[in-house]
Amino acid sequence: MKKRAMALVLTAALAAMSLAGCGGQSKEESEGTAAVQTTAEAEDGDSKTAEPAAADSGQAEEDMTAAILAEENGTISVTYVKSPLNVPSIVEKDQEIFAKKFGTLGYGVAYSDLTTGPEQTQALASGDIQFLYAVGATSVILAASNEADIKIISIYSRSPEAFKLFGKDDSIQSPEDLRGRKVAGPKGTILHELLVAYLAGAGMTEEDIEFVSMGIPDSQAALAGGSVDAALLAGPTAYNMEKDGFPVITDGTGLTEATIVVAASGAYIEEHPDEVKAFLEAQKEVLDAIEADEEGAMEVTAQETELTADAVKEMYPMYDFDMVIRDSDIEAMKKTEVFMKENGMIENDVDIESLIWKAE
Repeated sequence: MKKRAMALVLTAALAAMSLAGCGGQSKEESEGTAAVQTTAEAEDGDSKTAEPAAADSGQAEEDMTAAILAEENGTISVTYVKSPLNVPSIVEKDQEIFAKKFGTLGYGVAYSDLTTGPEQTQALASGDIQFLYAVGATSVILAASNEADIKIISIYSRSPEAFKLFGKDDSIQSPEDLRGRKVAGPKGTILHELLVAYLAGAGMTEEDIEFVSMGIPDSQAALAGGSVDAALLAGPTAYNMEKDGFPVITDGTGLTEATIVVAASGAYIEEHPDEVKAFLEAQKEVLDAIEADEEGAMEVTAQETELTADAVKEMYPMYDFDMVIRDSDIEAMKKTEVFMKENGMIENDVDIESLIWKAE
């Protein structure tokens, strides 16, 4: 109601501005307009001052129109996840590409700071978030196994090299060396999948270690503080820990494809096809913007992640941000689904093909 009232007020203001520009002014209106022009001329000593004033008025009208559109239909919420090195998310927010695209449809845009898979999929299910812009395929499969209404609309990235398991010292050289040890990391994520796959390579399971579920920043702090023996890290955190001399036990190569996707609820897709189309168009525009000015993209990413530009450039080749869902992506997710089922990470089977939204 508040948004509608605001829109009505702004509409009235636009109407008033429009009438003021018409030739049919009353005597009082004409005198008032003349007084404004005379004052402007007196201040600058130049009769041309009225021209910029008219230009400013036009800009104000455009800004007011944009404000009305942004309030017309409410807000679309999108997740904003910077880690591991989500260059598209950072560039998108910096250039306000979603805001511009959705503004033409009458929406404002809000960013959610939820970063863990379970939090994101729960928020999607509740309707608090409309688009998960960067969520692990493992989290989507887990949600689908729990009968959540969720669909994959595009790929965000693939980056197995960027996900790593670190040890506190060189004593951990194999999965067997982790037996009975304490390992920290985010549960139900690609990193969690990496750990379970690494253990499985030696016939071990999660029950053979002490797994402590915590986010990446807390896992880093726990490893640095010596309260855990190993930690699952990614992105800038992993880069910094490696530079600080913490040994990498393994990365995701050969253990996980590290597929990160873009998702929305099936109900939202069905009810808002134009909005989904607009989102995908905006996602493509983001990738085009990065390609057009990769140097600028590296700079803004460095600022947002507090890394050096050289560090970002060093890490960037690890990521494939092509948004097209390939057959290889589907096969990788099928393998992940089987892996998760066999290792007790999900209870119910998930048909990966049915998770993929196909535009009509």
